[in-house]
Amino acid sequence: MARVFVGLGSNEGDRLGHISRAIQRLAATPHLRVAQMATIMETAAVGGPPQAHFLNTVVELETRLEPHQLLSTLKQLERDLGRRPSEPRWGPRPIDLDILLYDQRRVQEPTLTIPHPAMHTRWFVLAPLAQLAPDVVHPVLGRTVSELLTALGGQTALGSCG
Repeated sequence: MARVFVGLGSNEGDRLGHISRAIQRLAATPHLRVAQMATIMETAAVGGPPQAHFLNTVVELETRLEPHQLLSTLKQLERDLGRRPSEPRWGPRPIDLDILLYDQRRVQEPTLTIPHPAMHTRWFVLAPLAQLAPDVVHPVLGRTVSELLTALGGQTALGSCG
């Protein structure tokens, strides 16, 4: 079983409902087990046009799915929960699911990059990831999640959902 971390975000519609349904659907997916989930936090949108705040969290999964199978599963789940291709890039969306880490694997392909190429620059990814796996080492940067979070400085969530 591979140890995988997936980032979840929502800033359109029933944000908490979208995240809850996504986690329920992940838990019901064959060859996938939701091992743990970080606190859901509210954060300001980064990049893109002005838009509503996000709810963000990270889940740890155990899976037998290969990275591309997992990506296909996540993309289908996004579509099932109402996500459509957004214009402009980084626009509002009901759900966003991103593979952050997949064991210590590195994948660099046109449709998939693991580890997530921007995770080390995003507080809203590193803060919940550090709740679950502070000592996991980034397979490219060679630094722990907690070290990467500390390097970003003193950002904070706008709120949390427990």
